[in-house]
Amino acid sequence: MMIMKRSAVAAAALALTLSVPTAAHAAAPSPAPAAAAAVPQVLPMGVAVSALPLALENRTGYQRTSFRHWNAGDIPADGCNTRQEVLLAEAVEYPSIGPGCTLAGGVWISYYDETSVTDPSRLDIDHMVPLAEAWDSGASSWTAQKREAYANDQGQPSSLVAVTARSNRSKADQDPAEWLPPSAEALCRYGAEWTATKLRWGLAVDEAERDRLFDIAAGCGGTDVEFTPAP
Repeated sequence: MMIMKRSAVAAAALALTLSVPTAAHAAAPSPAPAAAAAVPQVLPMGVAVSALPLALENRTGYQRTSFRHWNAGDIPADGCNTRQEVLLAEAVEYPSIGPGCTLAGGVWISYYDETSVTDPSRLDIDHMVPLAEAWDSGASSWTAQKREAYANDQGQPSSLVAVTARSNRSKADQDPAEWLPPSAEALCRYGAEWTATKLRWGLAVDEAERDRLFDIAAGCGGTDVEFTPAP
């Protein structure tokens, strides 16, 4: 089955065909071709795990402040930051929105622990691959702008997920070799979404992490990993 949470991934954009310049404009430079949109990838989970680069982790120099969040979100004009936009996107019953994008009411399902939540203050927005883990796995070499894009990534639904504060803080910055969701029903989805996030951002895995992901994949036959390379 395909792992998707909020919205379908957009189809790849068609490449633009440039017309041949006329003789009168032969001396003028040709316009650069438009960049093609990233093409969504769908792989069986075991194949997706095999595609992850293997590397030792290194946390030297990590600071949470190296990843600016939450920013103004995908729709700056809506007055909601990334956290609030994710809460609105994942609500199974839509909340009311007050001044300053204050949310009240609504219902969410925290899939890590299969818990229904009606108070948005009880929810955390979890980075599927925690910021410290991303730093260890390749983000230490990124620009500040790329780390901000990662920390606020709504371009792939699996990157950010609304879950109970309790489950998110239990997870902390641990990878799947160290922590898995308490709900057995969440295991295949979690393994697939972790893998999708690392593939999207070109992040590596260490040996113990990869082995655990292979173990999960072995018990999740039919689970696909869908990801789109980050811009």
